[in-house]
Amino acid sequence: MKRAALLLAVALAATPAAAKTLRWSSNADHSSADPHGQNQIINNAINGQVYEGLVRKGKKMEIVPRLAERWEQVSPTVWRFHLRKGVKWHDGSAFTADDVVFSIKRSQGDTSTFRVYGRAVGEPRKVDAYTVELVTPAPNPAMLDTLQLLAIMSKGWCEKHKVERAQDYGKKEETWASRNAMGTGPFKLVNRESDAKSTFRRNTEWWGKPDGNVEEIVYTTIKSDATRMAALAAGDLDVVLDPPLQDIEKLARDPRIKVLREPENLMFFLGMDQARDELLYSDVKGRNPFKDRRVRLALYQAIDTDAINRVVMRGLAVPTATMLPTPEAAGVPKDLVKRHPYDVAVAKKLLAEAGYPDGFAVELDCQNVREAVCTALAGMFARVNVRVKVNSLVNARYFAKGLARDTSFYFLGWGGSNTDAVFTLQPLLRGRGAAGDGDYNWGDYKDPAFDALVDQVKVEIDPAKRQAAINQAMRTQHEQVYHIPLHRRMQPWATRANVEVAHRPDSWLEAAWVKIK
Repeated sequence: MKRAALLLAVALAATPAAAKTLRWSSNADHSSADPHGQNQIINNAINGQVYEGLVRKGKKMEIVPRLAERWEQVSPTVWRFHLRKGVKWHDGSAFTADDVVFSIKRSQGDTSTFRVYGRAVGEPRKVDAYTVELVTPAPNPAMLDTLQLLAIMSKGWCEKHKVERAQDYGKKEETWASRNAMGTGPFKLVNRESDAKSTFRRNTEWWGKPDGNVEEIVYTTIKSDATRMAALAAGDLDVVLDPPLQDIEKLARDPRIKVLREPENLMFFLGMDQARDELLYSDVKGRNPFKDRRVRLALYQAIDTDAINRVVMRGLAVPTATMLPTPEAAGVPKDLVKRHPYDVAVAKKLLAEAGYPDGFAVELDCQNVREAVCTALAGMFARVNVRVKVNSLVNARYFAKGLARDTSFYFLGWGGSNTDAVFTLQPLLRGRGAAGDGDYNWGDYKDPAFDALVDQVKVEIDPAKRQAAINQAMRTQHEQVYHIPLHRRMQPWATRANVEVAHRPDSWLEAAWVKIK
């Protein structure tokens, strides 16, 4: 381990020494530079240093202008955006309405993992060189929150490099845009080494004004917790987004290090294949146990969430019964649903009633960074004779399997900058549809009554009716056990004492706001 830490220190030292270099790390890879190719929090945050949207979230999660200076809602289904003039792409070409129209349409394409959001903002229409309208078939009560998820790309650059459509990440496609980037943002991508390191330099021609003093970013993927934290302690890293939970109290006592703790907009859950007649990765032949609600409920009731929080999460998680990252922000009453009780005896009884008195075996797909939780879950399922093999995967392989629905049982986190319920209901919980609905419903269950509730939430402008539909959707999820919610997490960040960052609850590090003393 000492040798690994030494090699890392040498590698980091090879970066040109400068007081304004932000050395940033986590376990996760910068898996794609295509801003429409892979929808994952850390990947979006890294790409967000290069690419910008029409609007963005500020330090307090408020909507603020970005490539659009201002906007107005012309009618319930038409929004007009007035673009900034004088904005330049990193290659010096001018940003115009053509780029916006192109990018919205690109985000709507079948290979885009942002298509559910792209299609929700409607048909983009150029009014003039610096004015764009978005026309939707029905009102979108979450239009601005949706738009801040969509990165704007250069039409000319994409055409030049033949990347007019988004990378097909689920099919492991590699493209020019997945390896290179060219945006309007405060930083330029200089080099990307997959599963290793990405380097960025400040865009001196950026239209905005940085709040911080970072001139260069070096993002390094470091899989080993011990190596990552040794580098932070030695001063070879400035920010670690995922310090191991067992080290938090020790880190907080170190005068060289600051620990930042804020509740996250993030919840974790288990999903199950409820579509196939026979699971891909199980010893059950000729039938699918997860199609039976009793089996899903049995697994739910076999989980001791308090033990997971105490032993694995070190108290930095809150058990939840609601399939939303922030139920309170979405207006859902705290007592709307309560967790089905932990009860091993009842779980065994349910499995026997469903025809599995001796249980069954199944594989659980899990990101390698979540392996400790998955291993704890496997131990709990063993108590009810469900034999779980944890399939620990790196991010790229994990998401490729999930997006291809090449999974029987999976552990996934969901959250981000938007707290409106539609950003969970539509892409994660609804059945698959033409609008990109259900792209992350990897279990592929179908419930027309539930889908009708989601479709109402997407367009309902009466607040009371919309909230009633959200609440009923959450009740249905709870009663049918389409997913098994586990907990909401509070992931601290660790920084060097001389580094000032804005710690947002969506785990988004904005390098233009970072100050290094």
